[in-house]
Amino acid sequence: MTRMTRIFLTGASGFVGGALLRRLAADGLACTVLLRRPLDEPLRHLPVRTIESPTLDADFAAALAGQDAVIHCAARVHVMQEQSADPLAEFRQVNVEGTLSLARQAAAAGVKRFIFLSSIKVNGEQSLPGRPFRPEDEPAPADPYGVSKLEAEQGLRALAAQTGMQVVIIRPVLVYGPGVKANFESLLRWLQQGLPLPLGAIHNQRSLVALDNLVDLLVTCIEHPAAANQTLLVSDGEDLSTSELLRRLAAALGRPARLLPVPGWILAAGAAMLGRRALGRRLCCSLQVDIGKTRQLLGWSPPVSVDEGLRRTARHWLAEQTAARR
Repeated sequence: MTRMTRIFLTGASGFVGGALLRRLAADGLACTVLLRRPLDEPLRHLPVRTIESPTLDADFAAALAGQDAVIHCAARVHVMQEQSADPLAEFRQVNVEGTLSLARQAAAAGVKRFIFLSSIKVNGEQSLPGRPFRPEDEPAPADPYGVSKLEAEQGLRALAAQTGMQVVIIRPVLVYGPGVKANFESLLRWLQQGLPLPLGAIHNQRSLVALDNLVDLLVTCIEHPAAANQTLLVSDGEDLSTSELLRRLAAALGRPARLLPVPGWILAAGAAMLGRRALGRRLCCSLQVDIGKTRQLLGWSPPVSVDEGLRRTARHWLAEQTAARR
């Protein structure tokens, strides 16, 4: 395969896309970055070309000309307080129609490979004991976001068959790392404050992926010949219960984990009564993935261990907290 050195990246203002942009720049790859808003200050000084557009269905023919690969990280992600009367239509507009518009333009411009950051939500919300998700499993998305990602995958595969542009689909599990927000940041805050948490008796199994591991796989897929037209799952390769995750995250913070042994069924019932059923499911249910195909096909292994990933996350978060108090 001809070496791919010119990358068109979307979503660089996001959690994954920003980390990926730093890695691509460090590797000396020429990047054109499509943004909805300007890059944050730490990224503005990177030697990249930027294009701003509020949508993905604008005309990018000139920007895509001469590009070797597109890495598409931009998406409409989970909305905690959904206000739309038709959430699925909103997700489809960005995650399906926008993605396919960009992909069609990429194929017309002669781009060799289109890498799509999808989601494990295409497989479903929880896995059965002893049956981790695999790429070939029948999809079972349970929310509009997951449905939109599945429909985008289907459209991309059809486009690949029609045009010959190679498509690589990557479905990550929950991503954590420096700069993580949402529920994972809440866990960091609760542990740092020494709050007792009723999560000491959760015996589920969850796959996670460190940001650096996901970025490494994305970079691997830019050129690896075996990645062409494949669907790949990614994780750290070590699954943890919620209780074990909290203990190891507390150790990364240098704090004790004060975990109360409340049975999982009580937590799940309480979360449902409070209208937080989805949170209860994430804390108490299992979601495991089998990354055997990714390992064997690409000869790839996660370069960062769970404990090192948690340490990097904790160090960054603690530094942010210190800076905010100054």
